[in-house]
Amino acid sequence: MNPSSRTDLAVVGAGPAGLAAAVAAAGAGLSVTVVDAGRQPGGQYWRHLDEQSAAELVADERDHRDGHAAGNGDHDHGQHGQHGQHGQHGQHDWRTYVRLRERFDALVRPGAITYVPGAQVWFTERAGEGWRLRLSPVVEGLGPEQDARVPTEVVVDALVLCPGGYDRQLPVPGWDLPGVMAAGGVQAMLKGHGSLAGRRAVVAGTGPFLLPVAAGLAEAGAEVLGICEANPVSGWARQLRGAVQTPAKGLDAVGYVRTLLAHRIPYRQRTVVTAIGGREAVESVTTARLDAHGGLVPGSERTAQVDLVALGWGFTPSLELVTAVGADTRVDVDDSLVAVVDAGLRSTAPRVYVAGEATGVGGAALALQEGELAGLTAAADRGRPGDPRRARRLQGAIRRGRAFAGAMHRAHPVPPTWSTWLTPETLVCRCEEVDVATVERARDELGGGDARTAKLLTRTGMGWCQGRVCGFATALLAAQQEGRSLTVDDLRPTAKRTLSTPVSLGRLAALADVDPQETVVALDRP
Repeated sequence: MNPSSRTDLAVVGAGPAGLAAAVAAAGAGLSVTVVDAGRQPGGQYWRHLDEQSAAELVADERDHRDGHAAGNGDHDHGQHGQHGQHGQHGQHDWRTYVRLRERFDALVRPGAITYVPGAQVWFTERAGEGWRLRLSPVVEGLGPEQDARVPTEVVVDALVLCPGGYDRQLPVPGWDLPGVMAAGGVQAMLKGHGSLAGRRAVVAGTGPFLLPVAAGLAEAGAEVLGICEANPVSGWARQLRGAVQTPAKGLDAVGYVRTLLAHRIPYRQRTVVTAIGGREAVESVTTARLDAHGGLVPGSERTAQVDLVALGWGFTPSLELVTAVGADTRVDVDDSLVAVVDAGLRSTAPRVYVAGEATGVGGAALALQEGELAGLTAAADRGRPGDPRRARRLQGAIRRGRAFAGAMHRAHPVPPTWSTWLTPETLVCRCEEVDVATVERARDELGGGDARTAKLLTRTGMGWCQGRVCGFATALLAAQQEGRSLTVDDLRPTAKRTLSTPVSLGRLAALADVDPQETVVALDRP
């Protein structure tokens, strides 16, 4: 690929939203470049075994059968689809992925879609009326051939940002021990590598995502001692209007419940992990029940021997690119920072569309619908309108999906009393080893009543994760003294970064050779 390339539309992210957006826009006639950090399409939701390795395995098996057939006349070679037969362990909606992937591949072959895997956008800037994305390989130094596959920059007329999200975490005593993992990380190991993160596990936090994680662990051979759900199931009774908007979700839940029953996995409501014990790694977990007001029930503590604790407090969007283009954000029902978009998924930044979890965490089905609509809107805005009835149907489905997502978030909130089971020594920021006492002292004695000030005073969020793990908890602790809800000003500093991802000093130094007059270019209108 050339060091620099131009295209009508860049789609960042190749998860459900990104794939749907790329297929819709390319199908409408736009030239599309898809930039994705993964080695293959699918994102986190459809993470699966490495296809290149799988293809090599199939080839080896075929060669073995061919050699055997030469001796006995057996010519049944057992053909397998490259992504139809491999990597389905722990997957959901796999047929949807295969169908979408086939359409994606069909547009990649003639060049309607240019697919750039293993690449990250580390800086975004205006280029004329469009945008310039500066790219680098996710893993540098793999050799000139590998680096050449990733262009140094892509100049585009418009952007569709589909960055997805990641596990939202809350600290608990002992959560820095090896063997404590985000629930999404546990599932990613199962999907991407077929690997178990542990043999004896507890899955804890809140939200429906705990169900597939526990089910996946059990089906893969782990002993799951229980699911600890911080909220009561009765919370859904108050959200029936939103819950009934997508009845298919109820069927999914029934399927997971069957798996839990088959493996005799207890589902404990109003139960939280209050401490994790161990010397060099996780050895035990302590749980306790919550009363109707969120307080710990005295005498309800139980300790079990485990080697894995999977924690999940829902998901939160990755908004580095959204803030980098200057798009407006808001606080969603679940206290996550999300992008502001209109009915066509246009953000407030010019020629930038946002789809998927970045507009509000709502699951893969909703992300698919938003991705398709964003691709169709981008094409229509470039003079290639599609079927208006399809756009209206998508908008209706998105409204229903958002109603369900809102009901889910309201039924599974973070307990307001979560900080009461912390100790002063509990680490809030694991990277910089900042404990609860330090954050509270900065808040109470030094005026650190917001996440940004707390960061400056305590160094929370200044480590490797740059606040992705500890930012939400720090913001909650900082605002706790005033007893107020989180605001955009609390959360936006945790997502806004000059450089969206880590980048080598060599790439920064190379910018010294860039002609300033060429940093703004005229884009050909489609």
